[in-house]
Amino acid sequence: MRPGPPVANRGAITVSLMLATFMQGVDTTIANVALPHMQGSLSASQDQIAWVVTSYIVAAAIMTPLTGWLAGRFGIKYVFLISVAGFTLASALCGSATSLAQLVIYRLLQGICGAALVPLSQAVLLQINPPHRHAQAMSIWGMGVILGPIIGPALGGWLTDDYSWRWVFYINLPVGVLASIGILIFMHETRHGRREAFDFFGFATLSLAIGALQMLLDRGELKDWFSSTEIWIEATIGGLCFYLFVVHTATATYRSFLNRDLLKDANCVIGTLLMFLIGMPLYGTMTLLPTMLQDLMNYPVMTTGLVTAPRGIGTMVAMLLVARLIGRVDTRLIILTGLVVTAVSMWQMTGFSLYMGMGPIIWSGVLQGFGLGFVFTPLSTVTFSTLPRQVLTQGTAIFSLMRNIGGSVGISVVVALLAENTQIVHSRLIEHLRPDNPLAQFPNLARAVQPDGPIRRRRTQRRGDASGRDGRLYRRFQDDDDSRDRRSSAAVAAAPTAPGTHRRARRCCGMKAWLDRPPFPRKAGIRGRNLL
Repeated sequence: MRPGPPVANRGAITVSLMLATFMQGVDTTIANVALPHMQGSLSASQDQIAWVVTSYIVAAAIMTPLTGWLAGRFGIKYVFLISVAGFTLASALCGSATSLAQLVIYRLLQGICGAALVPLSQAVLLQINPPHRHAQAMSIWGMGVILGPIIGPALGGWLTDDYSWRWVFYINLPVGVLASIGILIFMHETRHGRREAFDFFGFATLSLAIGALQMLLDRGELKDWFSSTEIWIEATIGGLCFYLFVVHTATATYRSFLNRDLLKDANCVIGTLLMFLIGMPLYGTMTLLPTMLQDLMNYPVMTTGLVTAPRGIGTMVAMLLVARLIGRVDTRLIILTGLVVTAVSMWQMTGFSLYMGMGPIIWSGVLQGFGLGFVFTPLSTVTFSTLPRQVLTQGTAIFSLMRNIGGSVGISVVVALLAENTQIVHSRLIEHLRPDNPLAQFPNLARAVQPDGPIRRRRTQRRGDASGRDGRLYRRFQDDDDSRDRRSSAAVAAAPTAPGTHRRARRCCGMKAWLDRPPFPRKAGIRGRNLL
């Protein structure tokens, strides 16, 4: 980018970049809500429909490290423009897919084109803004990166329920067109005097390692982890290729695919590792919370989205506040404060139960978003503050890659813990249902319907005061029940009966009379007993 572009031009470029970044962030989670609808529409099994998400994740993970080389070879403007246009076209193709194979192929194309959007937008914002404005630029960029995945489930649920699952892809079309026009008009062409050679062996080994790792993390729980041959193959390929990549990078006499200048910058190395750790709670809780609200607490999709959306509000407030604090307060202190606040919010989430209202979910989400906002902006600023300009694009690509891998690890860990703990709870419940357990035998189970049992107490409590509204309602319902009983008795008496039918009917009537009789009177000094 040319140094010192006009202010108006800088604002237009920022808007165009944020449209593309937000579109890519929304698309990472919006399709997950529509998977059941896609499964029914395309007649696919659960294992097959999972490839809609897996293909996108793997393609984006493989192409992200290549972003730096492509930008240096062809220029940031053209790579970004082709990426946005390709992502928009792939979204249209995904919406028009008529089979599962087409949808998976188009999602692969979408992941390939969308991989460069986040790192290139970060690199461009750092280049078009002077150093004293980097904090404000990273705050704006962080909003697009974090708010997109948060809004995605609510937007996807609304589009799927009111329209069709295809609209979760068609919604990208107007945003992609506007972003493409803005980039084409306002961004300047980037020219480099020296083009680096392409290290095919380094790219191949790193791509295979990342792809195998993403496949392992995404399909591990579905395949029962290392009980599956597929997981063992993916783990072997990933470990072997990563070993070859490390050896090749360390021993290459010429320039390797991963620029070793990145490893010499302490801020870049530490900041990238911290972003890997931050990706775990960012995406882990974002995955499980909507599932709990919808499946266990019966929240509608739109309500779930509205309850989880305040996390984005906390993030926005924190990023706007941090942009003013950087330069006045020690950056390390800001990051530490954000980590502590995030840990407190995670501790609050350990007290979640199925009997709680919306309050605990909203406030813990706001607190977590506030903490992540305090971490995200200063960490993004410090990580690239001392990085040479010629390797900035590759640094942002590795930064985004580690964030995505951290999110994949966090999702896999929490899903695996959920499945394991669910199996443990089920086994503990089942192990008490044995024939030799007195509590599991009929006389003890039948106490629930006895006069002092829980069912009888609920019936007595529902009667209320005979002179009040509850009593009138109870008498009305009781009269209706008696009328139905009389009609049923008349129908039974009029119908031909088989031998033994009257005996069974008398036994049923006797049980009903037992349940409807008043409670046993308790005499002074004598303890009443529950009898069948």
